[in-house]
Amino acid sequence: MQFEWPVQVYWEDTDAGGVVYHSQYLNFMERARTEWLRHLGFIQTEMREMLGVLFVVRHIDMHYKKPAKFDDALIVRTCLINQGRSFITFEQSILRGEEMLTSATVKVVCIDAEKFKPVSIPKLMLQRFEC
Repeated sequence: MQFEWPVQVYWEDTDAGGVVYHSQYLNFMERARTEWLRHLGFIQTEMREMLGVLFVVRHIDMHYKKPAKFDDALIVRTCLINQGRSFITFEQSILRGEEMLTSATVKVVCIDAEKFKPVSIPKLMLQRFEC
């Protein structure tokens, strides 16, 4: 399953030279994963309240290839590549047109919203992930 989310680079995302800060790429990817969940019908506040779960990042392996710059129109591509009982692994990339700027493998874990311990991903969510 592949999902794409557009991102516009604002001045606040960059350094004085107009180059995107390395940490902003993580924010762009987080937004895309949030919007992927929303696209599937899951709002994070509702996941916490109704299903009692949250997703947290466990591991990121990131590769910077080329810089994004002020006013660039980017696409964050998100693909679910693996899932287990309590985790999901995504392949994410940030592109300017067809040009790959950054790529990452991101593993998130489903946790109990109160205890902050890993739990199984709810079946309702797993069913939607397969669509």
